Parts: sequence; C-alpha cells; structure tokens
Amino acid sequence: MKKNVVLFSKIPVEQQKRLEQAFNLTVFTSSPDADTDAFTKALINADGIIGSNMATRVDDIFLANTPNLKAASTISVGFDNYDLAALKKRGIRLMNTPTVLTEGTADLIFTLLMATARRTVELSNLIHNGKWTKSITPDYYGTDIYGKTLGILGMGRIGKAIAKRAYCGFDMNILYYNRSAHQDVEQKYQAIHCELDDLLKQADFVVVILPLTPETTHLITKEKLALMKPLAILINGARGKIIDQQALGEALKNKIIRAAGLDVFEVEPLPMDSPLLKLDNILLSPHVGSATTETRYAMAKCAVDNIIAALQSDKPIANWVNPEVG
Repeated sequence: MKKNVVLFSKIPVEQQKRLEQAFNLTVFTSSPDADTDAFTKALINADGIIGSNMATRVDDIFLANTPNLKAASTISVGFDNYDLAALKKRGIRLMNTPTVLTEGTADLIFTLLMATARRTVELSNLIHNGKWTKSITPDYYGTDIYGKTLGILGMGRIGKAIAKRAYCGFDMNILYYNRSAHQDVEQKYQAIHCELDDLLKQADFVVVILPLTPETTHLITKEKLALMKPLAILINGARGKIIDQQALGEALKNKIIRAAGLDVFEVEPLPMDSPLLKLDNILLSPHVGSATTETRYAMAKCAVDNIIAALQSDKPIANWVNPEVG
C-alpha cells in the first residue's frame, strides 16, 4: 500500500510525477499557511511532508496534527524552522539539500562582494537617472578586491567554495572563524583559523555564511561592527538574524564600516519602511542564493530522492539532518 505524502511547494513536473508514482500525493502549490484548514486535514494521514515555502514552525503544536508522520524533506539547506527536539521525540526523520546549492550560493555571495565593492548598482542607477554627465569623481570610486583580506564566518561547503574563489581567483588572504579548524582550506588556500574579534579587526571583507542557531543569533552586534575597519565591507548570505540589523543600519549610516551586501534579512520580505532602504552604501538582494534554474531543479530532485529513500528504507540515508532519530 502506498504511503501518504504532502507536497507544499511547486516543483518541476517530472519530480512531482516521481512522487505521484511512489506515494498517494496531496499537493499545495502555494504556501499551506494560506489554507490552514485544508493543510491540517491533509496532515492527519501524512507519512511524509516535502516543501520549502512554509512559514509555520514545525514544532510540538504543528506535529500534534501529524500522528503518522515519519519523515520531512525540506527543499533547502537551512532547517531552522524545524524543532529538532520535537522531531526526535516523535521519531521523525528530517532531510535537507546541503550539497546541490553550494556553488550557486557561493557565486551569489561573491557577486554581492564584487558589486558592493565596485558600487555596481549605484553607478548603474546613476546612468539610468540621467546623472552621468561628466567623468566620475572620487565620491563614486569603489575599492579593490584583488589581494585584500577576506574573513569568512563559517567554513562549511559554501565557506570553502567562497575561499576557493577568493584565493584562486583574486589572490586574497583568507581568515576564517569556525568552531573547528579545517586543515584542507589551510593547506589549499593558506587560510588562517581566527577568533571572531581578531578576524573582524583584520578583514577588508567579511562574509557571513554560518547556520542560524541560538549561539549565532545576533552574533554580529553593534560592538562587533565597531571592531571592523572603517573601509570594511560586510556580506551576509546566511540568515538575517545572525546580524543585528538595526545596529548594522546605524553602522552604515554613521560610516562605522564602508558598505554591506545582504541577501537575507531579519524579516523577509524586507518591509518597505526599513531604514536600510534609505542607505546608499548597501546592496540588497531578495534571498536568492540558490535561485538559478539549475540549482533549484537540483534541490527539488534531491528533496524528492530524500523523501523516497526515507519512506521506503529503514537504512541510514544521505542528507539526514537528525540521524539520532534512528
């Protein structure tokens, strides 16, 4: 007998067909938060759930409506909206898609770094607004990237991909902050493992690519921003809540640091009354680290592979976030 799976994201047709062949599938093509009654009803008999665009936290309250749930597959690398303790209590497996978005996300983060350093969007707008009437003055100069010092907060797959681009492509000096040292990046890219404060004091560019945890929430505070060089640039491609966004806005307004490039925010979508929108020295991107055709397809396929493996086998599987469930 086929098991029951709830899909709450729009995915490529051929991947949805794979789910339909393997399971009794209930589909929500938009966020289930918009139709909670129907979603709650579908969850009652669900053996598995798969999707990426649910705002609701998967915790004890949510799981009270899922008496048969055995596995959850998120179409993302992040899983901070899943309560791991609640999943463990009920023996529910959680899988993510950690490998397939590494290169695309690293590309986007480096795009933010380069575009912020060279003020690309600001200068493009200058032309669009008809204000390019003479040679550019020093007020619009950018800053070099080649040979500078890059500090990376987090040295997982994406952190390593960024280090590779920086060292091999731009001859940058690499510093990194991570719970443990990584000999591979130290050997390949001459990276130096640092304490956070030391990294912030030395780096010309700081890239945040840490997971969101209680320990990393507001890791970058007003005090940490004050440690950075006045001409330093901060890039966040991880989670918005890792940086105190109000403190960052004040630091940018008061020229404590030179500029910032953000793909993530404390509240998403970014409210139109956000003070960040009034700043010229910030580049904003709408959480699109994995938003390429190739990467999003690979993420959907990986998530489908995950849920099929989790519900059709009792053996350990790839991309298993909580193997302690057993």
